[in-house]
Amino acid sequence: DNCRPGVKVGLTATIGRADRADFSSEHWRPYGGRPAPPAPPAPPAAPPDQRISVVIPARNEEDRIAGCLVPLLKDPAVGEVIVVNDESRDETARLAERLGATVVRGRPLPAGWVGKQWALHQGVAAAAGPVVVLLDADTRPEPGLCTALAERLRTCDLVTAGPRFLCGGVAEQALHASFLAGLVYRFGPIGPAAPSPDRILANGQCMAFRKDAMVEADGFARVRRHLTDDVALARLLARDGWRVGFVDAGALLGVDMHESAAQVWREWGRSLPLRDVTAPDRLVLDVAVLWLTTALPVLRLAAGRPTPLDLGLLAQRLLLAAALRGSYAGPRLGLALSPLLDVATAVRLTQAAVRPVRTWRGRTYGDDAVSPPGLGRAAAGLVRGAVPPARPARNAAR
Repeated sequence: DNCRPGVKVGLTATIGRADRADFSSEHWRPYGGRPAPPAPPAPPAAPPDQRISVVIPARNEEDRIAGCLVPLLKDPAVGEVIVVNDESRDETARLAERLGATVVRGRPLPAGWVGKQWALHQGVAAAAGPVVVLLDADTRPEPGLCTALAERLRTCDLVTAGPRFLCGGVAEQALHASFLAGLVYRFGPIGPAAPSPDRILANGQCMAFRKDAMVEADGFARVRRHLTDDVALARLLARDGWRVGFVDAGALLGVDMHESAAQVWREWGRSLPLRDVTAPDRLVLDVAVLWLTTALPVLRLAAGRPTPLDLGLLAQRLLLAAALRGSYAGPRLGLALSPLLDVATAVRLTQAAVRPVRTWRGRTYGDDAVSPPGLGRAAAGLVRGAVPPARPARNAAR
C-alpha cells in the first residue's frame, strides 16, 4: 500500500517521467510525428449508482471551460458533470448548460469564505455519485482519467493528481519551469513520503474522494479562509488520518493555466510560497533553500566568480530542467532557459512570502485569509472559527 498518510505516489509537477506506468497506458502517450495506434474500445458504462460525479468551480471561464467539459460529457464512467457558476459575469453558465452540464447557481459568498471553497462546498453537496472528482475549468482531461482516479481510491482516501502543463511560448514556459523547479528543491522528487503532514503537497486542479467521507469531514468549511486551499485541505485531512496520494496523471490530464509569462508571474507566484499553510520558521527555510541552491549560483556565475559548489549546483539545475520535459506538452527552449530566471523566481517568492496577495478572481480578502503564521504546527491548515476535526473517514485509520 503506497498511499500511507503523507505519501506522494507520483508528482508530475516535480519531475516528468518517461514511463507513466503508474497511471496510464501506451495509448495515452504523445506520438510526435508517428501515427497513433487505434484508440482502445470505450469502457462499458458503470451502473448509475456507481458513476462518478465531476464538480467544476467556474467564475468567468467562458473561454476555457468547453475544453474541460466536452471530454467529460463523453466519458461513460461519468454520471454527471456539475458546473458551479460562481457569480460569473460572462457566458460561462449558458455555455455549460448548452454543452450538457448541470449548472448549480452559486449562492452569494458568505463572510469568512474564499470563493473557490464556497463553490466546491456547494458542488459536492449537489453531487449524486459516491465518488467525486474535482477539476478546474482550465484542465484538459483525457478519456479514462476519472476511472483511474476512482481506482486509486481503493487504497487512498484523497487522491490529487499532477498534470501535463501547456505553455504558449518560450518566456512563459521558462518562467513556469523555474517556479516548478523551486518545488523540487523545497519538497523533493517523486516517491519519498513527506516527513510530516505539514510537508504534503496537493494540486487543487484535480482531486478525487468519496463524497460521504468528505461530507462527514466537512473539509471545505474547515479550510474556508485559505487561499492555498488545496494544500490546506490535504494537510488537514492527513492529520485526521486520511491516506493522501499524489499521483502522476500527466498522460491523462493537461492544464492550460496561464496565457502569458506575466500571468505566470502574477498568479503562480502568488500561491507557490504556501504562506497560509506554512509555519514562519519553515517558510524562512524554504525561501533560503531557493536562494542558496538556485539564485546565488547564477548571480556568482554572472559576476565571474563561481565556486566549484556553484558550478555543481548549476549542473544539477540543468539536469533537473531536462527531467522536467515530461511535465510539459511540447517542451521548448524555455526549459533550457529556465535556470536563467531562477533569480527572478526567488525574488518573486520572497516578495509573496513577505507581502502575500489577497486578491483573487476579482475578490479581495482580509488578513485572516492568510491564516496560520500564528496558529502553530498542530493547527496549521485549520482556520479560526472552523469546526473541530471530524473522525477519520471509513478506512482512514488503517
